[in-house]
Amino acid sequence: MKRTTNTSANNLLSSSEKDVVIEMRHAMHREPELSNNEWKTQQRIRETLERFGLFDAKTFHKTGLYVDIHGLASGPQRSVAIRGDIDALPIQETRDDLSYQSRVPGHMHACGHDLHASIAMGTALAFHRMRESFSGKLRVFFQPAEEAEPLGGRSVAEQGLLSGFHAAVGFHVKTDLPAGMFGARPGAVTQSADQFAITLIGTMAHGARPHAGVDAIAMAGAFINEVQKVVSREMPFDDGAIVTIGTIAGGEATNIICPSVTMTGTIRTSRCERRELLVQRVREIAEGVATMHRGKAEFSHKFGEPPVINNDVMVDRFRRLVVETVGKDKFSDLKSSSAGGGSDDFGFYSACVPSIYFWFGSKEQGNESGVHTPTFGASDDLLVPTAELAIRYCLEMLNS
Repeated sequence: MKRTTNTSANNLLSSSEKDVVIEMRHAMHREPELSNNEWKTQQRIRETLERFGLFDAKTFHKTGLYVDIHGLASGPQRSVAIRGDIDALPIQETRDDLSYQSRVPGHMHACGHDLHASIAMGTALAFHRMRESFSGKLRVFFQPAEEAEPLGGRSVAEQGLLSGFHAAVGFHVKTDLPAGMFGARPGAVTQSADQFAITLIGTMAHGARPHAGVDAIAMAGAFINEVQKVVSREMPFDDGAIVTIGTIAGGEATNIICPSVTMTGTIRTSRCERRELLVQRVREIAEGVATMHRGKAEFSHKFGEPPVINNDVMVDRFRRLVVETVGKDKFSDLKSSSAGGGSDDFGFYSACVPSIYFWFGSKEQGNESGVHTPTFGASDDLLVPTAELAIRYCLEMLNS
């Protein structure tokens, strides 16, 4: 496998801290845990923090941890948070070229959270060691359940864990950005992800006498066709609105008019102000189609994560930092195919405080698969440069 060059010139991590960052990534990758079940991961993180003198980590969302590092220097008493997510995915890893491949059948870190948590760990350890060189407070979140409900990011917001904070920093590996490059854009960089469920209710009849019944399958077909017009005819193109039907079930026999069909799906948009309207329109179409077919519709929904909104000033500061420390050709603000309609519960953070969610590239020979695939991978050599960039950025945010 091709190895990337360590482009960091800051040397903000000690030798032992660098070793721990790599060790943490490997240990998490070998023992991946799914959302809301990250018990071993939580214990591993706590023990590592305590090994370096950080004994005050607090639990949140049952399987999460956060730790506060207070600066001892004089200066503006600002508070900044940084997040590393820790959960894995229910995917069977097929990479056989890794010495630290998953040992848990059917589970793997296919979205890079082992990378993210290790970078957050390096940040925590470095700030603890450098307490006398900054003022204010850094809170490092090791957040569970980014991938599945109940979401860890929602708990951060609902429990007020960002109350009084001035800024939050998040990051994610990006598989279509070359290894060694970093990226960020102002404004919305992910989409919301809201869930809905519909039951279309008709009347059973013999298949030879369809007029005696109300066909729920016919209703479902009409709904699927009509609901896409909400996106194509009612939403501005740059909203990135998406309505996806993810599951559909109905019917009992080949010669019976189906009395009930259930569907579930997601509604996405990059515009916070459009979320309720989209949900309302999906409900109205379901009810309208059912009425037109002489049936009924039952509709329910749940708001998921909001879009991640990057603060313009924070993005500009990050761009300047990358240019100054890594190089002008190492920064990208371009949209890309992998940005798509993805979501991240870091949106709960950005809804609370000014935030940045930056990307670090991983694409290179041998590591070209996208996230959420069984062949996803990323070089260890990305960890230290990204951690040191995050450390430098947080130092600037605290001391400015």
